Amino acid sequence: MDAILTVILAGAVAGALTTVLAAMLLLAERYLVNYGQCRISVNEGARSLEVKGGGTLLESINQEGIFIPSACGGRGTCAYCKVKITSGGGPVTPTEQPLLSEQEIATDIRISCQCKVRNDMAIEIPQELLAVREYRGRVEIIRSLTHDIKELRIRLIEPELMEFIPGQYIQLLAPKYPGNPEPAYRAYSISSVPDTQDCIELIIRLVPGGICTTWVFEHLTQDQEVTFTGPYGDFRLSDSGGEMIWIAGGTGMAPFWSIVRHMKAHNISRPCRYFFGAVSKDDLFLVDELTKLQQELDWFEFFPALSGEIDADGWSGERGLITEVVDRHVGDVSALEAYLCGSPGMIDAAAAVLRKKGLDEERFFYDKFE
Repeated sequence: MDAILTVILAGAVAGALTTVLAAMLLLAERYLVNYGQCRISVNEGARSLEVKGGGTLLESINQEGIFIPSACGGRGTCAYCKVKITSGGGPVTPTEQPLLSEQEIATDIRISCQCKVRNDMAIEIPQELLAVREYRGRVEIIRSLTHDIKELRIRLIEPELMEFIPGQYIQLLAPKYPGNPEPAYRAYSISSVPDTQDCIELIIRLVPGGICTTWVFEHLTQDQEVTFTGPYGDFRLSDSGGEMIWIAGGTGMAPFWSIVRHMKAHNISRPCRYFFGAVSKDDLFLVDELTKLQQELDWFEFFPALSGEIDADGWSGERGLITEVVDRHVGDVSALEAYLCGSPGMIDAAAAVLRKKGLDEERFFYDKFE
């Protein structure tokens, strides 16, 4: 028994020493190693950046006004901040490997928040990211949509206008506050319509322990200045003009609330059935507004559904998981397009139902909230 305890203790000590040494090496590299000035060539010279070596590629290019999506705040968990490094990136790090496919590794795709700038580099990013800007705005309205969902309206200060496509998102900066020692960006879909370019609206749900949502719900006040970057994303209507199915839950409502009002304003008539899932009546929002749109638009149908309240008083709408509701209402969908927005679990389950009904992969459009 003593021998076993000795082995266990030795292993624990070795593990602790390894952790301490790794931390010391990171601190030493950050504060003691001087890599000097490094040049980053972006998109074959479209931009040339002079940065101080030693930081991550993500933070280095952000400081120079090039903003790459990063839902996890640079912690190496979301895999959103992928870029192609054509030279100077060094070997793929152990923290990158689980987030990259073999094909991505073979084609020089990297996780920019986990890749250090130690020498001159050449990178390639989607051209549209060069147009992403940093914005300052003032919170004009904060209103509760449900017990755990708030809507923000942010009036732009600098720049004063922002162009975006319905379905895109921004990254809101949560500053330091008690319990959050470092600023962090988080992604939120724009729920307002693009015709109003001097303000944006966001729909934000409280995530227990969430850095940005905790700040929004417990610290953010009306008239407070905020910072965000954007617009990002390619979740948007296709140009096909064909019939559509929309499926969402929770704050997956945001892009569709923008899209449907944009379609109405610009007389875009495409047959559309919108399935929106919630657990209880207390989790539903914008139902009256969407029901009114259903009455006004002959091409739009709205199906709100409750999965948790079997005996909900006064509820005459759909019941069951949103995937069950979709299954009941749609037949052959091989000629349709599907737009899905919400949690990965909901999207995967809904996609499985639609595949069984004949929908090909190229007709799926996703916005997964990781």
